[in-house]
Amino acid sequence: MADIVVVGSLNMDLVVKAPRMPLGGETLAGRDFQMIPGGKGANQAAAAARLGARVAMVGRVGGDAFGPPLIENLRRQGVDTGHVRIDEEAATGTAMIIVDDSGQNSIVVASGANGRVNEEDVDRLEGALSQARVLLLQFEVPLETVEYAIQMASRHQVRVILNPAPARPAPPGLIEKVDYLVPNEFEAGTLTGLETKDVPSAERAARKLLRSGVPVVIITLGERGALMATDQGMIHVPAREVQAVDTTAAGDAFIGGLAVALVKGFPLEGAVRYGSCAGTLAVTKFGAQTSLPSAEEVQAFYEGKDPDL
Repeated sequence: MADIVVVGSLNMDLVVKAPRMPLGGETLAGRDFQMIPGGKGANQAAAAARLGARVAMVGRVGGDAFGPPLIENLRRQGVDTGHVRIDEEAATGTAMIIVDDSGQNSIVVASGANGRVNEEDVDRLEGALSQARVLLLQFEVPLETVEYAIQMASRHQVRVILNPAPARPAPPGLIEKVDYLVPNEFEAGTLTGLETKDVPSAERAARKLLRSGVPVVIITLGERGALMATDQGMIHVPAREVQAVDTTAAGDAFIGGLAVALVKGFPLEGAVRYGSCAGTLAVTKFGAQTSLPSAEEVQAFYEGKDPDL
């Protein structure tokens, strides 16, 4: 029985380090090419499993060489992959990632089999979802599938955390159906039409999102932490300072940590702080799922201890 169900994407990340981002039309010499399991759905599933939750994943990979390693990697992380399908008519999703010397990244995603995740895939997991505590969703699978999964979760009174990433406008009425909306600054700006670049502007975006009907809005702010907003008010949760190596999957680590903390019964502010600790630790290591911290690491960081960096 899963505590957390994830309906989302699985990608193979093709990662190269470079001194900086290339300019338009420029060929730049890179280094340290790696192929690393990723995809927002898989990252969040792995993050939650590494933090001790029982997690089930719903998604698709293609009938190519990238698919089986992605499934096997999730299994090694402790994720139930019984509902991840191999789609012989599609390629596995891929992400082309450049990481510069400051740890910032630039990503282009080809959705492949992720774009074929449909209502049938969700139906196959209804038994597990009906027993779960939290459903995690993102925007790397079709939006109609996201909406269908939200409706199923509502029928079974399962809390929904939606990470509206990659950024795109949401269909009318979708946002108000989720329990926790967790965008980053850019995604919050896309949803609201408001520039979101710091805590005051994030507060303005959060107010607009609350007016749309979602009860809890959590805007992640990178090295500035996160803003938690409800109709009771707003709280800025700062992040602790660390040396960033690679920001890939930091947001996914945050969401995995948030979900696990909610399952464990943390109060909302404590869950946001726990998620922030997971996301902060993730930037200290290279890669997506290779950077995800353990439960012991996050708990120690949450208690104020310094990581071994």
